[in-house]
Amino acid sequence: MYVLVVGGGQVGVNLTKLLLAEGKEVLLVEKDPKRYAQLADEFGENVILGDGTELGTLMDTGANRADVLIAATGADQDNLIICQTAKVLYLIPKTIARVNDPRNEELFQTLGVDATVSSTRIIGSLIEEKIDPGMAIPLMALKGEVEIFQTELEADSPLLQKKLSKLKLPEDVIIFAAIRGNEVIIPKGDTVFEEGDKLMVLAKKEGKEEFKKLFL
Repeated sequence: MYVLVVGGGQVGVNLTKLLLAEGKEVLLVEKDPKRYAQLADEFGENVILGDGTELGTLMDTGANRADVLIAATGADQDNLIICQTAKVLYLIPKTIARVNDPRNEELFQTLGVDATVSSTRIIGSLIEEKIDPGMAIPLMALKGEVEIFQTELEADSPLLQKKLSKLKLPEDVIIFAAIRGNEVIIPKGDTVFEEGDKLMVLAKKEGKEEFKKLFL
């Protein structure tokens, strides 16, 4: 399976890592030269410099043979253009768009995008959920034995008061969001977790079990 990921932000990078770990052929597209240089050090030939909204860039990626295109930029307008171009001109069977404003989801689907993902809507719907601290609550099962689960940090959690970049997380485990009160935090390297934070975690089965042993 050949997958194109457009957008080299945290979402696109995490997706690329997971897909490569599953043995997929993946090409990440990033338009910012400085960001591209950083990604090239990590992904090598699996990343190219280019603007995914431009026809020439998609042509350079070999879009005509892609099975899936994921538009994961931070701009809804760009993601819509990328998906429509992929579907209409390159006949890519499946297009998936990141939707930053959940109000745009219906529009995307009406205009032919096969699937939309709004982290704002998903996370927002969980803010009011009541869970027991320290429990790992499965939220969504994905293909390839990957799942999303949620856990609340207790006072004695070894994850507290440490920068995310300093945590020795198991392989195939990504903390992609934290809910603190009514605030949704997208963790970065210098993010420090606090007691009561509800973490949203993406992991393979083995990684989840190791994560639970180490931190829960």
